[in-house]
Amino acid sequence: MDNEQTSIEELVQQLAAKLTEKGWMLATAESCTGGMIAAACTDLAGSSQWFDRGFVTYSNEAKTEMLGVSAELIAKHGAVSEEVVRAMAEGAIRHSRAQVSIAVTGIAGPGGGSAEKPVGTVWVGWSVESRTFVTCLHLEHGRAAIRQATVIQALKSLLTAISSPS
Repeated sequence: MDNEQTSIEELVQQLAAKLTEKGWMLATAESCTGGMIAAACTDLAGSSQWFDRGFVTYSNEAKTEMLGVSAELIAKHGAVSEEVVRAMAEGAIRHSRAQVSIAVTGIAGPGGGSAEKPVGTVWVGWSVESRTFVTCLHLEHGRAAIRQATVIQALKSLLTAISSPS
């Protein structure tokens, strides 16, 4: 656990440095992680300089009300989908002062999975400079491990995106 925690702390420190350097603010939109990404970010002293806000949108209604994700989109594709995580990432930008966002939606388990979307299916989306990117993760080892791995992968994805030349 210490190595994982150190890894999250290091990722947040790197992310903070990059966002501060660019003068950008971050917003998070989280479902399956329930605010863990926002918590990891705000654990770092001084995060108010680069962290704007976090949306915990666990229910479908919260995704619609807080982020503007259309109920029709959720009904058509399911809450755990590329389309919904993309809408969450873009909604976090629209409903904040942030220039970049991270969004996650997935099935952490132990129940809730299906043949098409088994437990451990997680979609991660991030928006940077008006472009949105998504990836699908297939994680294992129980609810806590799935949520922890989602935080790490989300932070890594955004860090890579903002570190790359435009």
